[in-house]
Amino acid sequence: MSNVSLIATASAGLGAAIAGGALPSKTRVASAVLLTWVSCGAALAGAAEVLHSGHPLELQSAQLLPLTGVTLSLTPLGAVFVVTTAVVAMASTLYWLGYASHGLNSRTASVALPLFVTSMLMVPCAASVSTFLVLWELMALSSLALVLNDQARREEARSAAQWYAVMTHVGAAAILFALVLLSAHAGGQTFAAIAAHAKHLSGAVRSTAFLLAVVGFGSKAGAVPFHVWLPKAHAEAPGPASALMSGAMVNLGIYGIVLVGDQLLGGGPAWWWLCVIALGVASALFGALYAATSTDLKRLLAYSTADNMGLVLIGLGASGLFAATGSHATAAIAMVATLLLLVNHSMFKGALFLAAGSVQVATGTRNLDRMGGLMRRMPVTGVVFLVGALSVAALPPLNGFVGEWLLFQGLLHGLPTTSTVVVFAVLVGVGALALTGGLTVAAFVKAVGIGFLGRPRSGEAADAVEVPYSMRFGAGLLGASCVVLGLLPMLVIPALERAARSATSSAAPSSVHGWVTLHLAGLHGVLAPVLLAAGLVAAIAIVASLRRLAHRRSNKWRALRPAEPWGSGRLLQTPRMQYTATSFAEPLQRVFDDVIRPARDLDVSHAMESRYYIERISYRSTSDDIVEQNLYRPIIGAANWWGERARSLQNGSVHRYLAYGLVALVAILVVIA
Repeated sequence: MSNVSLIATASAGLGAAIAGGALPSKTRVASAVLLTWVSCGAALAGAAEVLHSGHPLELQSAQLLPLTGVTLSLTPLGAVFVVTTAVVAMASTLYWLGYASHGLNSRTASVALPLFVTSMLMVPCAASVSTFLVLWELMALSSLALVLNDQARREEARSAAQWYAVMTHVGAAAILFALVLLSAHAGGQTFAAIAAHAKHLSGAVRSTAFLLAVVGFGSKAGAVPFHVWLPKAHAEAPGPASALMSGAMVNLGIYGIVLVGDQLLGGGPAWWWLCVIALGVASALFGALYAATSTDLKRLLAYSTADNMGLVLIGLGASGLFAATGSHATAAIAMVATLLLLVNHSMFKGALFLAAGSVQVATGTRNLDRMGGLMRRMPVTGVVFLVGALSVAALPPLNGFVGEWLLFQGLLHGLPTTSTVVVFAVLVGVGALALTGGLTVAAFVKAVGIGFLGRPRSGEAADAVEVPYSMRFGAGLLGASCVVLGLLPMLVIPALERAARSATSSAAPSSVHGWVTLHLAGLHGVLAPVLLAAGLVAAIAIVASLRRLAHRRSNKWRALRPAEPWGSGRLLQTPRMQYTATSFAEPLQRVFDDVIRPARDLDVSHAMESRYYIERISYRSTSDDIVEQNLYRPIIGAANWWGERARSLQNGSVHRYLAYGLVALVAILVVIA
């Protein structure tokens, strides 16, 4: 089968990076975007061919990497991630055309963004340990450069880059150990050799490699407690980079777990997948809670990414658990639901981050308390954000609803079992899905209601205007995909089923069939997205007609005075009478006080004439990440303490340094002997 698409993807991507670094400022961004589209188009063509035929694209070259060479193989599983990345990348780079003038047109950014996209397109094609690690590191370094884009002006960007660099390389070290451990026992570094030898590995080696992979790839996916880089880096990265990191890069963390757990090791015992489910439950609940209480728009979206990756991990763990206990039909449904959740998350989270970037460009702030009234001033951006918010809240008829419905079906139909462990895991997973669903709705009601409705709470929000057309089109492309995939999920489900069978080496028949009505094979679940959407449209039309009729009849009896919604009939409505994001989240924050432990500051200013008269009250509430404060900050403090102590070893004495060398030599000899 032709491998021209693999060569074209890599060549066009490198060409885009060269153009971004070599051309003058007037043409570098447009040229880099055009060549990046060529790279994405070639990747889409190759991935579509693989998904249609089921046969991989393969390429080997001994000249590109010294000693090991390059080995590429695009399977149906990898093709799903390539297609998703390409779609998000094309929308984000289109958005980049209008965003570039706001600080993303430097040579560094123009090189880093195409390299970031190209490396993400090529990671799922890697078929050897060395090729995978080189592409993975290229992805990490190029994304780090994008996070550092604004570091000259913002200390927060430098801090976020430091956190991201440390966490991503700790994760990369765990991935390196896992893959080297497997390749050393297999006697070869290609994934085919590792998979062929996996059944001969001892249980200890298999389990060690899997747990290292979960830690390493879980850190890239933003799973709790490895997520601390995510709300920092996503918030500080430029708009297109944030969309790519949340809409494409975190997906590759899930790809890595599937690669090692299913493709290389061929599945494992039930306790492996119970660990994955536990990681998913913690990530979903933690991310949803912090998203619901955050007042920073991009930080809210970043925590929502941890929440959604938690749901994906629950589905992935459930699939492995069902397969380990012999429920292969349910395992297939759970795997398809996992992949559908990933695809849907890429679409709506990419749209949300691009819309949030537009809001930041137009208002100069990410603080929801300083927004308001943006739906009238930025109607296209507001509609895109609204569609993304409804999708992430899993409301019909958008794509988020279909993915979570399929996951619910997979979990609930896994309950008829005699295994107590499976029953407990399923109940915990269903409970986590339900609770995170409610918290997610609260978070995005706050984001839409406070940020886009009501009156402007600052001069910047009052003066906001719509962003350039390319930014609107880029975000609108992903917003439209949320609608299309919600109404016609069968456009992608057959390809996801082929990818699921490729990942698990299963010969199970199609688990979902039908177009207008979706049926689950062997189960009783049925969903009709188009009919559901038609019913919702009809209900809205009926309510609107009845409201108009009631309004006309009432005008015959008395004159009606128009009033703003939620104004309680007042003639005078000011921004200070509205809810802020802080006040909206306060009741929920109080419920979970013991979990998030917010810091509150109340400042009361009295009038100069008398202390009995209050002139001003200022209230502030902040919620620091408890994992960062209680886990990572103590580790950083201990490292700093040891660093201070270690300085005393360096006193400039040559005799002491020679003594250190002698002690080290004696220790080595003792160990060898």
